Amino acid sequence: MVATGSLSSKNPASISELLDHGFHPGSLLNDFDYWDYVVPEPNLNEVVFEETTCQSLVKMLENCLSKSKHTKLGCSRVLVPEKLTQRIAQDVLRLSSTEPCGLRGCVMHVNLEIENVCKKLDRIVCDSSVVPTFELTLVFKQETCSWTSFRDFFFSRGRFSSGLRRTLILSSGFRLVKKKLYSLIGTTVIEEC
Repeated sequence: MVATGSLSSKNPASISELLDHGFHPGSLLNDFDYWDYVVPEPNLNEVVFEETTCQSLVKMLENCLSKSKHTKLGCSRVLVPEKLTQRIAQDVLRLSSTEPCGLRGCVMHVNLEIENVCKKLDRIVCDSSVVPTFELTLVFKQETCSWTSFRDFFFSRGRFSSGLRRTLILSSGFRLVKKKLYSLIGTTVIEEC
């Protein structure tokens, strides 16, 4: 049954219209009773565990970016949009929820796309004691239209130039590619966010 705002409960014509289409007032109560028994109560321990797991995944991603900025990106700062790592962590948890070992069976390859070229940043193994059952490839994207890229271009030619003065700004968009490792079908899921 779908409830819409077009019918008014005080309008006798609306009530007779419902009765003409086979609606019986007692069936509404039965529908609600049914869902009271079918839908389980939320388990607060699971909610807390998922939030803790999400926060630790956020920390892993932030540490990956922090380590990579000097070694692989050659910049002094990486600016990350607010809640980007949080959104990514939630998507990773969602994609791992259908796997036999969950997040523990995940290997994540972290990349950065700069001018249509992917640069490998890190490989994160969520639990090294579990044989991986799926791979996720995360691709961060560089913000393409920012004033800092122009500023860095002009200052790089002057006396203020330094190999580590560049600021990298990440876009709020990212790509997640999921590849099942032990599947007869060999499913690959690509999500562009």
